[in-house]
Amino acid sequence: MTDDRPHLAVIGAGPAGLAATVAAAAHGVRVTLIDSAARAGGQFYRQPAAELNAGRPQALHHQWRAWERLRDALARHMEAGRVTHLTDHHVWLVERRLERQAGGADRNAFTVHALLGPEQQDPVEVRADAVLLATGGYEKVLPFPGWTVPGVLTAGGAQAMLKGTLAVPGRTAVVAGTGPLLLPVATGLAAAGVEVAALVESADPKAFARRSRALAAQPGKVAEGTRYAAQLLRHRVKLLTRHTVVQAHGDDRLEAVTVAALDTDGRVRPGTERRVACDTLAVGHGMLPHTDLAETLGCRLDGTDVQVDDEQRTDVPGVWAAGETTGIGGAALSLAEGHIAGRSAAARLNGTEPDPRIWASAAKSRIKLREFFAALDTVYAPPAGWTDLVTDDTVVCRCEEVTGGAIREAVDGLGAGDVRTVKLLTRAGMGWCQGRMCGPAVAGLAGCELTPSRRPFARPVPLGVLARAGEAEADRSAAAPPDVLPD
Repeated sequence: MTDDRPHLAVIGAGPAGLAATVAAAAHGVRVTLIDSAARAGGQFYRQPAAELNAGRPQALHHQWRAWERLRDALARHMEAGRVTHLTDHHVWLVERRLERQAGGADRNAFTVHALLGPEQQDPVEVRADAVLLATGGYEKVLPFPGWTVPGVLTAGGAQAMLKGTLAVPGRTAVVAGTGPLLLPVATGLAAAGVEVAALVESADPKAFARRSRALAAQPGKVAEGTRYAAQLLRHRVKLLTRHTVVQAHGDDRLEAVTVAALDTDGRVRPGTERRVACDTLAVGHGMLPHTDLAETLGCRLDGTDVQVDDEQRTDVPGVWAAGETTGIGGAALSLAEGHIAGRSAAARLNGTEPDPRIWASAAKSRIKLREFFAALDTVYAPPAGWTDLVTDDTVVCRCEEVTGGAIREAVDGLGAGDVRTVKLLTRAGMGWCQGRMCGPAVAGLAGCELTPSRRPFARPVPLGVLARAGEAEADRSAAAPPDVLPD
């Protein structure tokens, strides 16, 4: 694209990114949609590989019509030259600069740095006038004895395998943890022919009754949950509420799990343990927002969520955020936030003050859905006593093989009081994932809050790429006129 229209870079092609792209492109902005996957849709709309020739991919999804509308709108904008979709582009950094215009005013200029392809060796740069972060979320992982045995995987991992490859992880599964994701995972596996021996949910059903007002405000969501419950009954899946997995058993492969009932304080009730035979355990305890790029840009966070205003703008000029990165809330909320963000970005890039009435319907949905998921968050919380299950020899950080005992020694014996100090003393979080997997567990065992760590890059980058980027930046700085100001 070489025209003079304002240029918006949208990072992430899930529900929020797609909705934002379509909204912005329809209102006079050229958009580059950048995503690490080979196809649009994100995790929620994950599609089977084209080579599999799936006859009915919609069988693995709900809200399929919403996906079709987004997919078709994206295709129309791409054909018209309003959108460029970059697939297999893994963004590792977004740089912001201020450029002095002829009239003396400063304007934002962004450079999105990405690595191309599955090998992630070839650098790519995208320059834009504004950036919209729709980077989604990732699963919260809490360790327990045996969680590293082959056959134990995250609930989202099991769902991604089924949606993306039409394969199942085993013949007999237990789905466990807490959160609304467990329902589609259990029903999806059962429909695919897996014997789901049990759905083990740590939440207390009575907690839903105490939040009936917020839940009743979303009858569609309640109906969705009812449909999942009916499918569980049809497939004869045993539902164990106020239960948790306390141990996974097996050497070369998972053979069984031990589950136990929880008391009102969220701790295991002695004597309630039972063993369930299975070769697969899909376990999940909710999700956390992906905020790496937002953190490097200096966006303000509230806990783990990127903070935005009513237009989905962050406190960094020229940066919008939408979807799970602003707080976990599901696809419907992501669509509403993406639409608002795209409309707002288009208006402001075109030099006009946006009229909130143009997204009034989406804003109304956003309010109700945020209230709904805030209520769910209080219900679907990990058991209060989950750290009691982590023995001293349980591996917590898999990258660096740091155990629960090492973390407790760092806290009790060496005086560590935060995740960073535990990391320095034990190397927990220094591995390939940079603490994304073990961070919540380390914080829980240390008895402190999970605080964002402002990493310089959002993913590992080859040294050769960094060297070339440094040379290119030096060349640009030498050639830049004096009115280009670094942020």
